[in-house]
Amino acid sequence: MSAELHERLYASLRRIRRVEEEVAKAYPSDCIRSPIHLSIGQEAVAVGACAELERGDVVFCTYRGHAAYLAKGGDLRRMLAELFGKATGCAKGKGGSMHLVDVANGVMGASAVVGTTIPHAVGYAYAVKMARRPVVVVSFFGDGATEEGVFDESLNFAALKRLPLIFVCENNGYAIHTPLLKRQPADNICERARSHCIPAQRLGNDVLLIHERISKAVRTLRGGEPGPFLFECVTYRLREHVGPGEDFHLGYRDRSEAAPFVRDDQVERLALLLDPGRRAAVDRQVEEEIRSAFDFARSSPFPAAEELLEDVGGE
Repeated sequence: MSAELHERLYASLRRIRRVEEEVAKAYPSDCIRSPIHLSIGQEAVAVGACAELERGDVVFCTYRGHAAYLAKGGDLRRMLAELFGKATGCAKGKGGSMHLVDVANGVMGASAVVGTTIPHAVGYAYAVKMARRPVVVVSFFGDGATEEGVFDESLNFAALKRLPLIFVCENNGYAIHTPLLKRQPADNICERARSHCIPAQRLGNDVLLIHERISKAVRTLRGGEPGPFLFECVTYRLREHVGPGEDFHLGYRDRSEAAPFVRDDQVERLALLLDPGRRAAVDRQVEEEIRSAFDFARSSPFPAAEELLEDVGGE
């Protein structure tokens, strides 16, 4: 892989990590007006999956969606303004962290309800296929979403219609505090996809491997070959399910479980592949962008009172 690619992947990983670290610092001050679900530790999945997507391609993500939003090119200033509940936010300050959207950059919206964006992605992929538009659709979801009935329904329809769609399961092993094998009789997400005749691969948290395998699927779809594909990426969240802190003290998981993921931190791994001068330049650029985005969010106005009844349907 080229030095240019390593730098591009590192810049995206570093940007997401540092944004979320600063969000975690700001959260206790109550300036952030919504719950937050951080992707710290899981950034490699979104970065690897989105690296070869074009602006016209689209992603559907989960309430833990900061990484996918940013990796796909979502506007950082509008994302932070949304977290702050400001009128300049990507959802006008009404959706918060769990409902990020940037249609212009192909982020078609996140949802706080588990599994709901999976059929949205299938529907969008069906629409672009019917319209013969050269668009690749990516659906991000967690392992918990595979227990929703709509998951198998969506796989079946996507396979039947041979859609230009890539399912990406961010398997961090837990649905809130419950491990996978206490919720499912087998650790077999890929096997379930294959039962629908969908090619499926289980990957780890290696950003370079994720990039290689998913980029190949993207090129296949862009070349006109039928989909869908499924990739299960075994990853790990280092912060609590919801909130800025850690939660190992709760006893449902042990810090030793996180150790391999800390040791193989993909942000630091990619940093070591860069020329030190280039890494320093990337880091400076990231810090300046984040500072500017936080300034924008803090200085933006709150929505006007009359906005309360806008965008809610009805007359």
